[in-house]
Amino acid sequence: MLKSFAELSTPLVADACVRLGVPLRAAPPGIGAVTSGHRIAGRALPARHYGSVDIFLEAFTDARPGDVLVIDNGGRQDEACVGDLLTLEAQAVGLSGVVIWGLHRDTPELVEIGFPVFSYGGHAPGPVRLTEREPDALVGARFGAHLVTSADVVFGDDDGVLFVAADRAEEVLETARTIWETEREQARRIRAGETLRRQTAFDDFLARRAADPAYTFRQHLRRVGGAVEE
Repeated sequence: MLKSFAELSTPLVADACVRLGVPLRAAPPGIGAVTSGHRIAGRALPARHYGSVDIFLEAFTDARPGDVLVIDNGGRQDEACVGDLLTLEAQAVGLSGVVIWGLHRDTPELVEIGFPVFSYGGHAPGPVRLTEREPDALVGARFGAHLVTSADVVFGDDDGVLFVAADRAEEVLETARTIWETEREQARRIRAGETLRRQTAFDDFLARRAADPAYTFRQHLRRVGGAVEE
């Protein structure tokens, strides 16, 4: 999955979801990589945190190489739930990354380890609580407004994190690649002196919209074959 995502980006995946009518599920703004430039793509391995790392170690028993550990810590800002040891264990298991709806700790060590970890940021205190575990703690992880399960794929880069149903992931990636190729060609033409307005026949769009106020630029892009927005 990461290989298929290698030349793409989360904005392209998001645009592809919109184009295909696939539910667009994004992590809340502010979730980012500990180390800029890290990318993730893989099956979600969900786990809800209750104050102890034992839930993550248990999740690893069902992990497959390339999975992404998706941690639901309720977006808490008062504790970090992942540090260097858990990250090293995730790496040893063969995971491709960790995504936390919450905070991490041991930032210098995580940078040195070089394993993709995404969170709201670093925070020194770890958990001092231990709450009751729910029966489906390893079945689904809440992440912002979304419920993420093993039936989802996680994509992440410097623009954020997205969750896509696994049975639509290949289709989404293929469409994202088509959009990428169109945008790269448009960028090349802009650099060669052909403005985006000319490429998209913008004057024609304005004339059509004047005649039909319901005519949208997205409809126009479909007609002329452009890719600027979805």
